[in-house]
Amino acid sequence: MTDQTLPAGTVDTHAHIFGPMDRYPLVANRNYDPPLMPLPRYREARARMKAGRTVLVQPSVYGTDNRAMLDAMAEGGPGFRGVAVIDGTESDAVLQAMHDRGVRGARVNLLFRGGVELAAAERIGARVAPFGWHVQFLVDVSATDGFAALVERLPGDVVVDHMGHPSGAAGVADPGFRTLLSQLREGRCWVKLSGSYRVSRRLDAPYPDVRPFVDALLEANPDRLLWGSDWPHVGIAGRPPTPEQILDELRGWLPHAELRQRILVDNPARLYGWA
Repeated sequence: MTDQTLPAGTVDTHAHIFGPMDRYPLVANRNYDPPLMPLPRYREARARMKAGRTVLVQPSVYGTDNRAMLDAMAEGGPGFRGVAVIDGTESDAVLQAMHDRGVRGARVNLLFRGGVELAAAERIGARVAPFGWHVQFLVDVSATDGFAALVERLPGDVVVDHMGHPSGAAGVADPGFRTLLSQLREGRCWVKLSGSYRVSRRLDAPYPDVRPFVDALLEANPDRLLWGSDWPHVGIAGRPPTPEQILDELRGWLPHAELRQRILVDNPARLYGWA
């Protein structure tokens, strides 16, 4: 029987905050209109998912205006970290202020409008390296030419969202996904076990066709894997999963206590700087 407990200090490494909209305006060039989802709503969902710490990720609909995320991190306290969106022209003082607030990465979004272009990734990587930040990519590894070579050129850690977001029909045999596995195996990147509905061909939970991707990533290098809820599940065609469905999926992926401790607590503690 699968153990039903999650370790103390479980980290949700991928969640978004939206609103209030009159205080934090959305960029005009965007792929979707998000729902109002402020920090209290997320905290309710996090409690249902049994997580204790959170990494907030700047969504594309805010562009490089990170105020909503930074304000939520300040309200959330030391149990929150952040991944910002920058364009690489920010001053050291601006980046240091974000670092002091708890930002530990810069996101490059190659899928949704409002993100940062691939060509800017090296400039951003160079800017954040002195602060010890990683560069996080929202990318379809099955359809983005040059991404694997870019990973090798970046000076610091690289994080890949949503299992690489593979969209090809080849499944785990897709060449882009196989390259991602190789880079994960070599310790060149981290990968988030998140966003099943972005990988699955099913519209609604559960998503059993995602399991082969998860198993391949676990086999490659569990010391470089993270988990994230992707709350509140924006920009998808199907019905968003409930916190309980996300938790059931996670328990199925990681049935053993040692593996849960490693991926849910120890790995994110190293990457995001929690003692």
